[in-house]
Parts: sequence; structure tokens; C-alpha cells
Amino acid sequence: MSLTRRDFARTSAIAGAGVALAGSVAALASAPHALATADTESADEGAGDAEGGHGVVGYGPLVADPAGLLALPAGFTYRVLTHSGRTRLESGEFTPAEHDGTAAFPGPRGSTLLVNNHEMDGPREEAEFPVPLAEGLVYDPAAPGGCTVVEVRPDGGVAEWVGIAGTAQNCAGGSTPWGTWLTCEENSDRAGENGMTKDHGYVFEVDPADRRANRDPKPLKFFGRYDHEAVVIDSKRGHAYLTEDADEPNGLFYRWTPPEDFRHGPGKFRTLADDAGVLQAPRCYDSGGRYVDDLSRATRTGTVYGVDWVDVPDRDARTVDVREQFGAGEVTRARKLEGMWWGDGGAYIVSSYARDESPVQHDGQVWFYDPRRRTLTLKVLLGVNRDPAKDGAFDGPDNITVSPYGGLIIAEDGEGVQHLFGATDSGRTYPIARNELNIGTEEEPEFSEFTGVTFSPDGRTLYANIQEPGIMLAITGPWKRQKRR
Repeated sequence: MSLTRRDFARTSAIAGAGVALAGSVAALASAPHALATADTESADEGAGDAEGGHGVVGYGPLVADPAGLLALPAGFTYRVLTHSGRTRLESGEFTPAEHDGTAAFPGPRGSTLLVNNHEMDGPREEAEFPVPLAEGLVYDPAAPGGCTVVEVRPDGGVAEWVGIAGTAQNCAGGSTPWGTWLTCEENSDRAGENGMTKDHGYVFEVDPADRRANRDPKPLKFFGRYDHEAVVIDSKRGHAYLTEDADEPNGLFYRWTPPEDFRHGPGKFRTLADDAGVLQAPRCYDSGGRYVDDLSRATRTGTVYGVDWVDVPDRDARTVDVREQFGAGEVTRARKLEGMWWGDGGAYIVSSYARDESPVQHDGQVWFYDPRRRTLTLKVLLGVNRDPAKDGAFDGPDNITVSPYGGLIIAEDGEGVQHLFGATDSGRTYPIARNELNIGTEEEPEFSEFTGVTFSPDGRTLYANIQEPGIMLAITGPWKRQKRR
């Protein structure tokens, strides 16, 4: 059952701030270096456990890579699967650029199928390595983005082909319980803008195992038209949850409820009308029943907000952007709503950072939405990183995944040095990888963000991307369950 506003206020008053945190990230609130504790008002600004300074956690310090690409702990290795402008598709073209959201699926004969977003927008002619316009798989021939499918075979062989083309700024996306990928456009250009010939700002479904199912791409307009970031599916209730990466005003976290008689499955979304189901935005309230305007108001991990859902008036944003259709006091916003992952019976949701346009500044939040109780709980709060050039000072969480070894794995899209880092069930954080590929200059180094963090179906391989220039990596090593400490 879900909590009523009165029930929520009553139970919160009894429990106070000390709510129990269950599941894979049960005690993320207690991380000593970057998370606010129950009796503090804001997150720490210090570095993480990158060098094991707080005791044994993770896999030890990172070892510099002689090849200058990826630093890993001792005993771990990586392999480059695809590289934009170097590796080639089955059809002969170069691997497209700007790797972003990724998911892994079991493939035929023991292989793994990865669907990889390519986050390119603007006029197609300006993209050096756009997604090729494969016959029958194109939505808008003027757009450079899309998805490729990468097959990794047991013998080590790799093949890559186009899953969808002609879309714009394909960002995080999300997998479905029935084995497909939902790719999200973080671009809402209308036809005629930036050379586009069709409207953008939609979600599309890509089937990694059935190439024929991807022909004649259809935008899933019932999810709304806005700057989509990520999506997850609640297989029990049928809801979809979606994030919007936007500002001025800040973006929203949406819930889509399917029609009453709808049954999920491969290709079923294509059968729905453009206005099928109900799209809603959240309106949060605290333990006293007071309205919360922005998620950055939460300055303590363990903070719990109740959630009501408000219908979106015009989901296709025919005249006004979706997030601007709500007046003051109607919805709850957040800056840089990014990656999502479904686990522990709910949705983990990232707000990458908040600055002057938000009520309170931070360098990252991870929330957990519990659909049964209709609550949002703040699991992770990263304080403002005062020294982003320092190795091990984590900030700007983006893509996330729940680890089969406990806790979360987080891809960093912050300032300065970029990492993949983990958080144990007890809240300790540790580095997994550091991007050593300098795409700037020696005087002004620049390191691209990590994206697409996801485990193989058997849990043995962690896949991740370096977005620029566009490199997909497979990381293996002595994975182990992280102890609760």
C-alpha cells in the first residue's frame, strides 16, 4: 500500500530523520567522506577512499596505465571493444562517436549484446562520425545520433551494427524487463530547427536480438516530448519512470502509467496511441506536510519526502515546454536529473549537481523512489568539490548501476579527473577506474566523462565508455562482494 499524506507525516514524526535504508545501498547515508550524515546539515567536501585511507575497501589504489588510457586496481585489466573512428561496423563504416548510455543483454550462443547510445545532435553534416543511415532504421535523416548494437562473442570476437539512426543526442536511456533498450533523446528540436526534418525529444525502443523489430523507428510519444535523460520500468506495476536533464527552470522526474488493459512485452509499445496512458510529474512534501519546491532542499541523507503525482497538461509540448506548463507550487524540480537504475523494488535517480539556479548547492545526489510507499529517500549527497583536479575527489555522478557485488557503481561526469567509483552497502566509496586519456593540452588537461556503466549478464565484466572520443571498454578482474563496513 502507499502512504497517505497524513500517514507519512505521522510515521515521519515517530521515526524522525533516522529512517531505515534497505536494499543494495542500505547504508550509503553513512559514507564518511562525501555523504551527509543524519546529524549534519551538509555533505563533506573531502576526497574519497581512493587510496584506501579509511581502511580496506574496494580493490586498492589505482595503477597508472602505461598506454595512457585507463588506470585500474592491481589485478584488473581492460579491453577496448569499440573506438570511434578506428573500429568499424559490419557494414564498413567507422564506429560512431560520443558513446553514452549502455545496457548488456544475453545474446545467442553465449554472446553478450550491448546497446550503445551515441549522443550527437545538431546538423548531421557537422558530425565527424555520425551513426550511419542504415536502410529501414532511420527516423530523421538530418540527425546524427542513434544506437549501435555490439556483440561480444565467447571467443573474443566483436561485431557492431546499427540499431537505430537519425535520432538526436541519445543520452542515458534504460533497459526493459523483456530485454530491449529504450533510447532517450536529450534534444527537443522541432522540425526546421538545426536542420531537423522531424520533431525530436522522444523515446524509441531498440531490440538488440531482433534486427527486424527495429525497422521503421516509431517515437513513443506517450512518454512525452522533452529533453529525456533516462528511463526505467517497474515490471510489477507497469509504470515507467523518466528523468529530464534541464534548467531554467530545473527539470522533472516523470511517471507514466499505462492503459489499464496494457500488457508489456517486446514491441508492445509500438501498438499504443500517442496519448496512451497518463504522464505525471511529482509534487513532494516533507514530514510536516510542507511542499518541497526542489530536491536540492534536502541537506541530509536519509531525508524522506512523500510524493503526489500531477498530470502533465500537454505531453507533446505543442506550445509550451512540458516542465514550463506548471506554475509555482505545483511540482518539485531538480537540477541535472541524469542516470537511473531499477533495483531493490524501486528506482535509483541521480541529480548530478546543483548550483546558483537551485536553492542549495551540491555536487551530486542519488535518490531512491519507492513506488509502494510513494516516497523519495536521499541515499547519497556529495558536497561541493572544492578541488576537482585532485584524484579521488568524486563529484558529478551521472550513469549508475546496481552492482551484483553489492552497492552501486557510479560513472563520474564532473570537473577535473574522471572516475568510475563504487559505494559499498555500508557507504564506503572506492575507485574502480580513472580516465587517463587527455583530450586537452599539457597545460590545460581535459578528461572526458565516463558513461554507460553496466555489468554483463553473468556479472563477470563491467562495461563502461569514455564519451570522447567514444571508446567502449570491458573491465575484468578479481571482483568480490564488498563487506558491510
